[in-house]
Amino acid sequence: MTDAAWIDAALTSARPQAVGALLRYFRDLDTAEEAFQNACLRALKNWPQNGPPRDPAAWLIMVGRNVAIDDIRRNRKQQPLPEDEAISDLDDAEERLAERLDGSHYRDDILRLLFICCHPDLPATQQIALALRVVSGLTVKQIARAFIVSEAAMEQRITRAKARVAGADVPFETPGAVERSERLAAVAAMIYLIFNEGYSASGDTAEIRKPLCEEAIRLARLLLRLFQSEPEIMGLTALLMLQHARAAARFDAEGAVILLDDQDRSLWNQKMIAEGLALIDKAMRHRQSGPYQIQAAIAALHARAARPEDTDWTQIDLIYGALEVMQPSPVVTLNRAVAVSKVRGAEAALEMIEPLASRLSNYFHFFGVRGAFLMQLGRNEEARIAFDRAISLANTSAEAAHIRMHLDRLMRDSATRDAKAGK
Repeated sequence: MTDAAWIDAALTSARPQAVGALLRYFRDLDTAEEAFQNACLRALKNWPQNGPPRDPAAWLIMVGRNVAIDDIRRNRKQQPLPEDEAISDLDDAEERLAERLDGSHYRDDILRLLFICCHPDLPATQQIALALRVVSGLTVKQIARAFIVSEAAMEQRITRAKARVAGADVPFETPGAVERSERLAAVAAMIYLIFNEGYSASGDTAEIRKPLCEEAIRLARLLLRLFQSEPEIMGLTALLMLQHARAAARFDAEGAVILLDDQDRSLWNQKMIAEGLALIDKAMRHRQSGPYQIQAAIAALHARAARPEDTDWTQIDLIYGALEVMQPSPVVTLNRAVAVSKVRGAEAALEMIEPLASRLSNYFHFFGVRGAFLMQLGRNEEARIAFDRAISLANTSAEAAHIRMHLDRLMRDSATRDAKAGK
């Protein structure tokens, strides 16, 4: 891995803990973010030369705090800046801070940050967008893609959210039990979107974005510790584990996507699967179904299948039907159509997704799935058009390469037919 790659991965992983600690120290969101960014700039200069610190989060907190304090002193003209050596000599300070990070003083920093971003004064969409930007450092483009909106609209949403937090005089403390319950849904949704951002990465970016999945699982565990009897948080945590357990089998050596049916299941993380299965079983015993539990139940059926042909597609179709009722969405229907194609054939699946065309006109997976169904039905020219549209909407080179594989197959089939026809 290149210097740029491992530094980016380390900064991404350390961001929630570092920003949370800096926010607690300065009690100002903009100051905490700026302090973290300044620390990142120092890291980009320092780490390639000196190697990674023992604890990147501790290093970033210490440097960010020192630089921010110096900026405050300079602005207030109270005293001169300290020498650079006083800021950059972090060996002993880092060790002391790393020890403190493991203590109760820092334990709830990330959750505190999450709940502040998900303040009830903000609309739900602004809560999640702000948390994705501040806690995980996703770009506006990445967040806009997750919400299927334009970058300009998302930029405005985040700016408004920051302004409302600043103007609302939000207390930078861990909220009480009642407030936590009120904000729980937004925090859970934000964690889910963080995971999806990492999970949807592919090709060269898959390994670099992997820490997002791991961070989302860690945040879900923290949330579950806080809400131990909440079945939806059990479902969320189980869902993330069951999905991430397949990480080692999802891409080949060249970074190309490997579909679920073609994955080497011996590479799946069985320990993580076992934990996820136990958690979803525990959640279901509460008999209070929610969207995360339903999605986890679907993932569990895939995880329990030793071979692709053992997958209970009929049950998956039924569970997706329940999810459609509980949480109507064109993406949910698109996912259900894959199960329908396994149970009732490609014609029924294609009929199911055709009404989604206008709402998913800019969605890569819609055209990829539609092309696959058309190809199964032998409607190759229509399939080619759908695949061409999918390539134009691909978010990564790996997605585009996967679709080109289908196009190559269509061309080979066409050449074979032409040869048999004597053309």
